[in-house]
Amino acid sequence: MIDFHNTLIVVEGKTDIAYLSSFIDADFYSVNGSAVSESDVNFIKEYLKKGDVVVLTDPDFPGKKIRNYLNQQIEGLKNAYVRKELSIKRHKVGVAECDKNEIMNALQNIELIRKTDTSNYSPLTTKDLIELRLTGCEEATSNRKALSENFHIGFNNAKSLLKKLNMLKITRKEIEEFLNAK
Repeated sequence: MIDFHNTLIVVEGKTDIAYLSSFIDADFYSVNGSAVSESDVNFIKEYLKKGDVVVLTDPDFPGKKIRNYLNQQIEGLKNAYVRKELSIKRHKVGVAECDKNEIMNALQNIELIRKTDTSNYSPLTTKDLIELRLTGCEEATSNRKALSENFHIGFNNAKSLLKKLNMLKITRKEIEEFLNAK
């Protein structure tokens, strides 16, 4: 059993908790689907005072909507992303349908821990994404998918990719190195 001491893992439902608690030792909290309430937000904020909070939602539209809402409402959340293609079982998509190895990989790659000095970081722009062939060209979608998987940030459209790359202070040079090695 993997220990995530002083960590709250926020999921969508009780089936996610039942599945995850079979192999992860952590505190779990269900937002009961897309009906995230003010009391959910307040509880999560309170937990953040004592430990880490990781959002692990389904890799589908409702899951992304919940994740985005929580990240807008609460500062300091960590995000774990499972890949959709590894989260499908019996025509359902979700964390409870996901392979254990994929979940552990997602949890071990929670938001990048920046080990480099980012004091001279220059935020990326839409122009950078165009020049890096991450938007506005035929291979943009496949490039974004590969980059998102490499940095463990879930699949993104150009706008959300730009936002996440800047939040994580991922440099243009790091992106160029990845794309050139791809």
